[in-house]
Parts: sequence; structure tokens; C-alpha cells
Amino acid sequence: MFLKKIKQFWVSSYQSNPLAFYMEMISAVFVITGSAILTYTVLEPRPDIFVPFYFVGSVTGFVGAYYRQAVWVMVLTAWFSTMNIIALWRLFV
Repeated sequence: MFLKKIKQFWVSSYQSNPLAFYMEMISAVFVITGSAILTYTVLEPRPDIFVPFYFVGSVTGFVGAYYRQAVWVMVLTAWFSTMNIIALWRLFV
């Protein structure tokens, strides 16, 4: 019963807006990857590697939130995207 509800939650999320679903999936994959890189390099952080992952994750999260019309998620992901742009600028320019 519990697994059926979880599956229905995922199916409902996809059916309500497939584009938002895929943007959120891409966002999650990139942010999780960036977080894993940061975790494993914490003693000698590699922002040149993990910040681009965070940036892609935050931008695709923003797009997903836009299509879901989730305004506070958009505010949060816009903030993250802005901070990541600044970080990328400081790292590579």
C-alpha cells in the first residue's frame, strides 16, 4: 500500500507536467552529483568541478519550478543560480 502511494505520487508528478518533471529530474541529478563531489573533496574542495554541477542543477530547477508555477521554489533556485553565476565568474574569469 505504501509503495503504491509513492509510485502514484511519482506518476502524478510526471502526468501533471512532463517538462517540469524532467527539468526537476535533471536538477536533482546535477545537484546530487555536485554535492557528492563536494563531500568527497571536502578536505581539498574542488569548486571548479562542483560549482558547474550546482549551476546546472539550480537553473534546471528554476525552469521546473516555473512550469509548476511554484513561486517560492523559483525564488530559491533563482538565488542559487545567481550565487553560482558569481562563483563561476570568480573561478573562471
